[in-house]
Amino acid sequence: MGSVVSLNVVHATVPDVGGSVGITAIDKRPVSDRRAVTTDGVAGDKRCDMKHHGHPDQAVYAYAREDYAWWETELGMSLESGTFGDNLTSYGIDWTSTPVGTVIQVGTALLQVSTPRIPCGTFARWLGQDQWVKRFTQSGRSGSYLRVLEPGEIGIGDDMVIVEQPSHDVTILDLFEVYNGARDDEQLRRVAACVDTPEDIREKAHKALAN
Repeated sequence: MGSVVSLNVVHATVPDVGGSVGITAIDKRPVSDRRAVTTDGVAGDKRCDMKHHGHPDQAVYAYAREDYAWWETELGMSLESGTFGDNLTSYGIDWTSTPVGTVIQVGTALLQVSTPRIPCGTFARWLGQDQWVKRFTQSGRSGSYLRVLEPGEIGIGDDMVIVEQPSHDVTILDLFEVYNGARDDEQLRRVAACVDTPEDIREKAHKALAN
């Protein structure tokens, strides 16, 4: 079991200087009221780059407050919830080790762990950290996107209860590593065979095995 530390939605769209989209909605800030959550995401939130962030499997982005604490030590700076563009800042759930396909009750909504967050240039420009994409990737602390199985309402302090776990052991970290070029055959086979693996990552696993 975990809990919702912060619920975050877009504060304002800001210029993504140097990016191809032009503007970004990565500037997420905490809200104090309860919000509806649907397959389109959290009420009041926005996604600008729908090509890369508009899939229903990316309706909600969750990041652990424990991982924020790790990054605060690494970067030597304070990081507010939502700084990484997360909608749900959680406590008590290690997204890295969570199996893809895990179903979690949050408030009155039913969410499912779907895919890792892949860092991009927009994220790097927003943070302003040198070699940020590389550092974020090497950390393995990707957080997780969640799809919405049953819409509902979510607010600060809500319990996050795992109500269903898949029989396989393919985790968000496995998907993240395979996406980023892992070459361990056993890991690649597990990811390729997993029914909950996103199609783009499954293709990467098959290609790596073929080579």
